[in-house]
Amino acid sequence: MAKTLKTTPSQDGFYVPGAWQPKKQCWMIWPQQSDVWPAGAKLAQAAFVRVASAIAESEPVTMCVSAAQFQNARARLPDTVRLVEMSTNDAWMRDSGPNFVINGQGQVRGVDWQFNSWGGHIGGLRNHWELDEHIAHKVLEIENTDRYKAPIVAEGGALQADGEGTLITTRQCLLNPNRTGERSDEEVDQALKDYMNVEKIIWLPTGCPLDETDGHIDDLCVFAAPGVVLLTWTEDKNDPQYEVSQLTYDILSNETDAKGRPLKVVKVHQPNPICWTEEEHATFDRNAEAIARQPGERIAATYVNYYIGNSAVFVPLYDDPNDAPALAIIQDQLPHHKIVGVPGCRDILLGGGSIGCITQAQFSGETR
Repeated sequence: MAKTLKTTPSQDGFYVPGAWQPKKQCWMIWPQQSDVWPAGAKLAQAAFVRVASAIAESEPVTMCVSAAQFQNARARLPDTVRLVEMSTNDAWMRDSGPNFVINGQGQVRGVDWQFNSWGGHIGGLRNHWELDEHIAHKVLEIENTDRYKAPIVAEGGALQADGEGTLITTRQCLLNPNRTGERSDEEVDQALKDYMNVEKIIWLPTGCPLDETDGHIDDLCVFAAPGVVLLTWTEDKNDPQYEVSQLTYDILSNETDAKGRPLKVVKVHQPNPICWTEEEHATFDRNAEAIARQPGERIAATYVNYYIGNSAVFVPLYDDPNDAPALAIIQDQLPHHKIVGVPGCRDILLGGGSIGCITQAQFSGETR
């Protein structure tokens, strides 16, 4: 039987592996929130089907689905995707799901972070998140996996680990008072080291300027391998992303990882600006439950918000001239994986994230 442990992963020799390590499966949540996506979330559902179907060629996929949407999802998803009935407030498994940790003996456990919908009642994105608070615990119960209950608010999208002792995150997010409450910066830093079992944390000042999650790292930069970081980039000095990317490049280029290696920073040019259209906004349910959207509002779009599967890397495409160059750069840095571009990810982006945000890896416990 799965247990809630009183120790920490660090004490027990468990750690968060690099995203390229072998997976048992990928977890997702079926979208249905019409106050998050336009057109009654139907376009988002089609995009989630494309993502899940692609990943299912690499490893098993489990989709969590509400009772009301179960038959709809079953009819639209391939039989290779397992469905599990689960109540949720939203559909961002990377943030509300568990972070799986492994040890050197092939064992797997899960970290259940506190979740408050990206800021709670101080700038958060939803007024209610009580169902999402329990997603990580439910996933671990389903998998009969022992659980560590972390003492701090954190989301998977805010955490980038290399599996060799290094973590990159942002002060804007995890040291934000809407996450820390009364905890000091030092307490948060130590909790991350305890529950991810890392030795060094690189605290960047901010994430992407248009990111509504208070600066998640997975839109700005991600590890492609130990010592190698892919960074969202633009050469347009008038773009709000320009200064953030320049500052991040300067910081990381002068940093070392936990093993003392200098970081190689690889630039991945962002897609051209993507904004809500009048037509999309007209089919969006506006209520007091979720963050409001506006026509013409720009959305943080990036190619590094991808998912690394067992055999392939699944990269969002936006029908943009920068799509092909981004795929080529990612292929160059992940040569042992096939690079699969998933079209139509604008329909996910309208909800505030991309492929990396809607997926969470359950590691197998093996290493390579």
